Amino acid sequence: MIYLDYNATTPLCDSAREAMLPYLDRHFGNPSSVHAAGREARSAIDDARDKLAGLLHVKPHEIIFTGGGTESCNLAVLGLARCRMERGGHVISAKTEHHAVLNAVEHLEKHEGFEVTWLNASRDGIVDLDQLAKSIRPETRLVSIMTANNETGVIQPMREISQICREKGVLLHSDMVQSFGKIPVIPSEVEESHNASSKVTPRDPSIPKAFGAQDDIGSLVDAASFAAHKFYGPKGAGFLFLRSGLSIQPIMFGGAHENERRPGTENVAAIAGMAVAAEWTFRDCEHEQQREAPLRDELWTRISESVSEAKQNGASAPRLANTLNVSLLGLDSETLLIALDLEGVCASSGSACMVGSVVASHVLLAMGLPIERARSAVRFSLGKWTTADEIKATGDAVQKIVERLQTRKSAYAVA
Repeated sequence: MIYLDYNATTPLCDSAREAMLPYLDRHFGNPSSVHAAGREARSAIDDARDKLAGLLHVKPHEIIFTGGGTESCNLAVLGLARCRMERGGHVISAKTEHHAVLNAVEHLEKHEGFEVTWLNASRDGIVDLDQLAKSIRPETRLVSIMTANNETGVIQPMREISQICREKGVLLHSDMVQSFGKIPVIPSEVEESHNASSKVTPRDPSIPKAFGAQDDIGSLVDAASFAAHKFYGPKGAGFLFLRSGLSIQPIMFGGAHENERRPGTENVAAIAGMAVAAEWTFRDCEHEQQREAPLRDELWTRISESVSEAKQNGASAPRLANTLNVSLLGLDSETLLIALDLEGVCASSGSACMVGSVVASHVLLAMGLPIERARSAVRFSLGKWTTADEIKATGDAVQKIVERLQTRKSAYAVA
């Protein structure tokens, strides 16, 4: 099997699995209990929070553990939008967002009296910055723009977006689920803004700050969402960065966990594994992206040379090194994915959150691409175990599939 769907989920790394095992066995206590077993579990959560805070150079209490990326996005969008007025208000987002943000914003619009401005995107998927600046009003409560798109890999100009929001005095949330561990991101003010009295967790000196880059992409956000299973951690765990001093309304009720921001007994094993996976991912992040980018480009070269009707989506914009979104015109995504699966290649048509359904990509449609291009799109996403031999085999498989499908299509046309 050739696995090229790392944007959907990544395999659990060995170090994360090892970190989880004690809390699936002997250290099973409830972290809210006051006895020794509970304190052991609580210590694991505290250690994980400190590790993640240290990696991102934020304060431990700015980390809120959740059940994954979708919950983190829902908590940020709903919790921040609802916090500043009794009802109604204005929210800005983009139609290229993941459904975790799209559907939350649509809920505010349809059921809670909010007005929403949907930002336009270029044909390469970059949001319209002039429209963003002009759309912000006094009653605007929140702007939510993802850092890197899960389908195309397109990276938004977060430094400019942040500057616009700061100048206008509006909160900014970013879905960083796909960008975490792949590009330089520090979801906080620059290091110098932390005064000497601020408590910041010391970083492990063996782990490069900001994924090994001195200059981050400017994601100076108020809130950011993350999911463990996108960076070789376990499914069912995530976290939300929330800047100190900001209030947020919980979207679940039933306990005072996570400083009364997210109730429910914490998934101790998954949280422990998530923190270790983040450390493991960071250690060779820059090298890994430099390794994956040529493999991605080689796959595109092989596909484009053998399939004349292939179109690369988002190609002119900055993109994640691991993501290739291709439309094979004249063929539909579902047929292509089934055929790839039969050839032993795992890929997808976009988000993995639609319960197996294959529909025209809302992201590509929002970019203004034709419906036939959106309906024929396939996403290949690479990861740590992708090899050059797998890329060659995938290119050969695509050529074989397209030739077979086109021959069959021609035969039907003649008949």
